[in-house]
Amino acid sequence: MGAYILRRLLLVIPTLIGVMIINFTLVQFVPGGPIEQVIAQMQGQGDATRGFTGAGDDVTRGGGGDERYIGARGLPPAFIEQLEREFGFDKPPLERFLRMMWNYIRFDFGTSYFTSKSVIDLVIERMPVSISLGLWSTLIAYIVSIPLGIRKAVKDGTPFDTWTSGAIIIGYAIPGFLFAILLLVLFAGGSYWQWFPSRGLHSEAELWNAMSWGEKIVDYAHHMILPTLALTISSFATLTLLTKNSFLDELRKQYVMTARAKGLVERKVLYGHVFRNAMLIVIAGFPAVFIGAFFGGSLIIETVFSLDGLGKLFFEAALARDYPVIFGTLFIFTLVGLVIGIVSDLMYVWIDPRIDFETRES
Repeated sequence: MGAYILRRLLLVIPTLIGVMIINFTLVQFVPGGPIEQVIAQMQGQGDATRGFTGAGDDVTRGGGGDERYIGARGLPPAFIEQLEREFGFDKPPLERFLRMMWNYIRFDFGTSYFTSKSVIDLVIERMPVSISLGLWSTLIAYIVSIPLGIRKAVKDGTPFDTWTSGAIIIGYAIPGFLFAILLLVLFAGGSYWQWFPSRGLHSEAELWNAMSWGEKIVDYAHHMILPTLALTISSFATLTLLTKNSFLDELRKQYVMTARAKGLVERKVLYGHVFRNAMLIVIAGFPAVFIGAFFGGSLIIETVFSLDGLGKLFFEAALARDYPVIFGTLFIFTLVGLVIGIVSDLMYVWIDPRIDFETRES
């Protein structure tokens, strides 16, 4: 097992470098870099991408300034050169990439171009929201889907199986943002009941600081109910059907028939024999499911409920062409994702020691 883990860890390095090379190369061809953003803001456009739509006279070339930048008319070349030095664009792309990777290897992710905060500080600042959404949505999905999937497997083909399948498929088909808006309209004072707050991770700072620990827990849970439900609604279908199919496969095997023939009660057969084998793929996938919800599934939900999480941070950085934040978070997320993949494999072995990745046999 040690050799397998070592091979997987060694594969992390070229995979991570490959991801960074591809994204760094693509960014070189994307119009509207950070210098263009500064120029656009100085000229009152507000968004450098406007300069690539043909809007306004300020986007024309020539007339002074640096002709490499659309919209630089009227700005002295010395100012453009100073901007390039500040942003590091006075160096060739290869040198910039190698310097960036050298800094990242030492976990130096630099400082945001536009907020003057370090990337690590920005990630830590936004992390509570993403952890809350990812953790609670994953736990709720598992708590509901596993018992439901087991029940559906036992009642396979019955009316219970039919109507629950219809319900979870409908939930899967509803877009998360649409369900989030529906929750706001119904339960957050949109048009009907004001049962839950519509924004934030907790109450206003003054009120929050005056609360006891117990009151803070209640207030936090009160704020998290709606966004967690909105993020979780589409997770039930895949996990429930995966659990059901895993149980059905195990229920048809010979050892289950033998256990029943010996007179064991059905609960003992299900949870004493079938559960461990059927739940292997479901439980072992927990780290990957959590990371997926943690990193990639909350941008729209964060926007709807005015939550400042990692998804929103990455999106805002992409719009502003804040390259240190973009590449820093990309490096962190990719590294964590690759490590979690290894952890998922170790979970298989921990749950079922018969699995041996060295011999590829179980």
